[in-house]
Amino acid sequence: MSRWQPNARERLEDAALQLYAERGFDDTTVDDIARRAGLTERTFFRYFADKREVLFSGQDEFVETITTALDATLTQGAGSRLNPLDAVAAGFAALGSFFDHRADRARRRQHVIDATPALRERELGKLATTSAVLAQALRAHGVEPVTARLTAEAGLAVFKVAFGTWVARTDGGGFGDTVRDAFAELRALSRSSTGA
Repeated sequence: MSRWQPNARERLEDAALQLYAERGFDDTTVDDIARRAGLTERTFFRYFADKREVLFSGQDEFVETITTALDATLTQGAGSRLNPLDAVAAGFAALGSFFDHRADRARRRQHVIDATPALRERELGKLATTSAVLAQALRAHGVEPVTARLTAEAGLAVFKVAFGTWVARTDGGGFGDTVRDAFAELRALSRSSTGA
């Protein structure tokens, strides 16, 4: 095999998702993934630290997409009484472009995670890290620490519900619209519970 393989990362991801679906995560090895992709184990380890990272390698881009939109929203709203939840909502809505062109892969990935307790635990850890980063971004814009933590956690809860809804959709609806609808539902719920 040549040293460079075109689309190696995508081939490895596709091979891993196929094998995880066929055999289960625990019964799939790195060698199995590399062979299915027509590559070597060495090539696999150029892209991923282990077989779990095939499912979690987009975390940095995920967080950067959210925080960039959150920062832009708060910067544009500087001087006004912008609700921090609106900025978090904008951050998660920005994930539409992140997820929509990966819809099939996102659905297959979630099926593997849902079927594997150790992966569910890792997913929760990644989401906790995301919440901490969001709270830090809010604090950097002057949001009080408790408000920042509460807003980040509430936003993450809305994201999880929206993502589960989007993964189950069969109408081709986009993630951005799904998450905006979920935040609107939270706002409506909040207004109805306060009598506003």
